[in-house]
Amino acid sequence: MKITVIGAGSAQFSLGLVKDLCLTEGLSGSHVTYMDIDQERLDMIYELGSRYGRQIGSKLTFDKTTDRAAALQGADFVINTAYVLGHIVEAQMRKLAADKYGYYHAGGFFGAYHQLRLMLDVAQDMEKICPDAWLIQVGNPVFDGSTLITRETSIKTCGLCHGHYHYMEVAQTIGIDPDKVTWQAPGFNHNIWLTHFIYEGKDAYPLIDEWVATKGEEYWRTHVAKQTHDAQMSRGAIHQYHMYGLMPIGDTVRRGGWWYHTDIVQKKRWFGEPWGGPDTHLARPYFVANLEKRIAEYKRWAGDPKVDLVQAVGTQKTREQIVPIIDGLVNNNEGYFQVNVPNHGALPGIPDDVVVEVPAIVNQKGIQPVRVPKLPAKIMIERIYPDWLEMERELLAFKTGDQAAMLYGVLDHHQTKSYDQAVEMLDEMLNLPEVKEIEDWEGMKRISEAMKYPMKL
Repeated sequence: MKITVIGAGSAQFSLGLVKDLCLTEGLSGSHVTYMDIDQERLDMIYELGSRYGRQIGSKLTFDKTTDRAAALQGADFVINTAYVLGHIVEAQMRKLAADKYGYYHAGGFFGAYHQLRLMLDVAQDMEKICPDAWLIQVGNPVFDGSTLITRETSIKTCGLCHGHYHYMEVAQTIGIDPDKVTWQAPGFNHNIWLTHFIYEGKDAYPLIDEWVATKGEEYWRTHVAKQTHDAQMSRGAIHQYHMYGLMPIGDTVRRGGWWYHTDIVQKKRWFGEPWGGPDTHLARPYFVANLEKRIAEYKRWAGDPKVDLVQAVGTQKTREQIVPIIDGLVNNNEGYFQVNVPNHGALPGIPDDVVVEVPAIVNQKGIQPVRVPKLPAKIMIERIYPDWLEMERELLAFKTGDQAAMLYGVLDHHQTKSYDQAVEMLDEMLNLPEVKEIEDWEGMKRISEAMKYPMKL
């Protein structure tokens, strides 16, 4: 197999991906092509991946390129992990929104348009260069981007996330063995709900209720998160469980209603100490700093041939689903996975051309979604349908260039106090030097010029 990694300089995926490939016997002899526009990061991950492979005795081969078309040539699988704006630019945008316009740690005001452009460009390039390849989309927004790709191209695609693994945190916190749990959590990406939670053959939801009644208050009073995304058993998560009758899982917890996110006091009330969940002015810098530390460590490893990468990285597979899914499709090593694919009846109440996150069986026949029961009406009406419509508005703005649709997302934000506030902030966001620089990249649409909306009335 030829496996191409777009955005290979990612601190999140690439090294773990190589480790999983090296430890998967059925993919021995595969070729990995790293592609990134950042030459320094590209050189770093190429050095680490190829050295790890040699040290562990793998038959994998590697090359690297900044040319996307060359990277796609002959590919059997394309893994897109790229993030166009990057965490630093995102932080600058959040700071501008807070300092000048009074939005508490809010982002994404004009949607993921640069990211969607890249996702669609990759898929359209694949149609021309490697039309039979699978695209595995791991860069966000998985929900919006995967839906766009499957509507606009013929490429076989599967979106992946790892938020569903937080069911294990539920089990561990209430004192049961996650390996003995049978679970199911369908919905949309970052909007999934624990419909089945079975422990040793019995419904384990009563164990959650018992934990809430006897240990919840003490946990919320004393628990200090060790990671920014440690919010699965927070007061906010349990509050949503009591509102909807099912536990929200993973990134679903950090979303919810606007009332969880008005300021840092409320954030800490609902999502705990010390950061108030992952989306605060305290958590995001800490999260980004850790990514930067990881990259710095990778650079040190890459520059020091004496570093034993097998010892540093280990020989235990990650929990990521990417390589096991490739192995299932290629070698018929059947597995049960959580995937994002077009609905086609898997989740009742959702159109076939909307990508849903559901369980699936993967083997040489392909990725076969499992039909799941309909989610409760309250979840559908208050959480699933609004998320679907927000995605449709974003894709409409992206496809038509209607900046008024982009503006609507800002106007609809709970912290927007006036029409003029929304217009002025969106205009300033679109004209940030970092954003305009990215729009000038080859193949990127100049969004701020192509889209028009009424500035003032």
